[in-house]
Amino acid sequence: MNTNTLKLGKWLGFSSLLASLLIVAGCSLAPTYVKPDVDAPAAYKEATAATAASSTNAETNAVSSAADAGTWKTAQPSDQIPRGEWWTVFDDATLNDLERQASQANQNLKAAAARVKEARAINETARSALFPTVDAGFGPTREKVSAASQLQPDGTNIPQQTMWRAQASASYEVDLFGRVSDTVKASQADAQQSEALFRSVQLALQADVAQNYFNLREYDAQIDVYKRGVDLRQEAVKIVQHKFDEGDTSELDLARAKAELATAQSDQMGVERLRAASEHSLAVLLGKAPAQFSLAANPIKPVGVDIPPGLPSALLERRPDIAAAERAMAAANSRIGVAKAAYFPSLSLTGTGGFESATLGDLFKWSSRAFLMGPLAGTALTVPIFDGGRRKGNLADARAVYEEDAAKYREQVLVAFQEVEDGLSDLRILKDQTRVQDEAVVASARAAQISRTQYTEGAVNYLDVIDAERTVLQSQLAAAQLTGTQAVSTVHLIRALGGGWGDTSDVGDAGATRSGAPAVASN
Repeated sequence: MNTNTLKLGKWLGFSSLLASLLIVAGCSLAPTYVKPDVDAPAAYKEATAATAASSTNAETNAVSSAADAGTWKTAQPSDQIPRGEWWTVFDDATLNDLERQASQANQNLKAAAARVKEARAINETARSALFPTVDAGFGPTREKVSAASQLQPDGTNIPQQTMWRAQASASYEVDLFGRVSDTVKASQADAQQSEALFRSVQLALQADVAQNYFNLREYDAQIDVYKRGVDLRQEAVKIVQHKFDEGDTSELDLARAKAELATAQSDQMGVERLRAASEHSLAVLLGKAPAQFSLAANPIKPVGVDIPPGLPSALLERRPDIAAAERAMAAANSRIGVAKAAYFPSLSLTGTGGFESATLGDLFKWSSRAFLMGPLAGTALTVPIFDGGRRKGNLADARAVYEEDAAKYREQVLVAFQEVEDGLSDLRILKDQTRVQDEAVVASARAAQISRTQYTEGAVNYLDVIDAERTVLQSQLAAAQLTGTQAVSTVHLIRALGGGWGDTSDVGDAGATRSGAPAVASN
């Protein structure tokens, strides 16, 4: 066999090996990613109960359905649909302005937006591994080579010399077994998770602003009730004082009237203290110091917004926290492929070429061309042999992380279903409770009026008046609290459903935009 035949055989063998390696390049070893099955019910239990309770009045249902259609859009389970300004369904200009301020200045939202930028930067870094890296350098080096490297006899002294080099180097890791591509997929899923978490923070902020606002308005309503109660008790003190001066009643009744007045004033101050703290909390949500924010008193009005919950399966696409949990699971799945790829060879292609000369003046002559091939540069196929169990541990860790994220995803879905059911049951019961409480307010007010008239006529003692007025105060306070609770529960249900749907900009001022993630809902 001649020399040319041997060279041809070696070249063909090398070409076959290289072709085989290129075939497996990009082939992922990660398990096929499939979202875990979730046992989603066909309908919400509480929604079914509410429908059954209201089905006795078809005309009322028709009116309610028409109202719902005008104020709320039923969910269309698609994460590509942007979230709307859902708080506008409350038709409150002050709330609209507060939500706008919070979206522009809240510090937690800004931190979440920064985390999105961080995740995207990490993803960009990971994607750079898909492309070769090229470097260039220029400068002198002082070196002494061995005699053997110059094919000289042992003991030959090779003098030191200064070498000037102007060279470029390139390196590229062939994506064997999908190590690089799986790393990119994992970082991309991490970035999508960060975007979903941003939208979760954004939705939580919007809901917190609305709930704090309605709590503040509830305190205003309670203070208004106390003020009216104080006015009535002041009039009662005047009446009892007059009767006492005329000798028609005892000092005991006068003391009781004054005690009731002082108690009502003290209770009013207690609610004012709670209102101040609530106003301070709202200021922080708006990104302001409490000293820079104040909100004029405005007692809460009943909220008449009905929220159709849609189907439980739609919830899996609507809630950003569920999307974030799903993206974390996808990233963990890709990292299993990265851990598996560590068991197989890796191929790095590198090379250096340029000009090399002993003097700077001769550096860029055509005869000064040089290149470097060998262990430090060129083609390096690395085959793992023994690592003391490191790869095995990494693979086991990657699989365990995936199992953990899958369990967290299922738990997040269950929590989401629970929150929706809680919101539906709260609103269903509060609707009847509010109606009954309104009847109690009317009845107690009538009883108090009768008791005051009878006391003036001398038919009853003052204890009966005190009891009647206490009942009125308690009924009115309970009615105000129920109105506030109903508004807050409505916000809670909207938040549990993942927000509203409609036209709005994406992450916007926060600096995040949708990257096409299949499970990340835009806000």
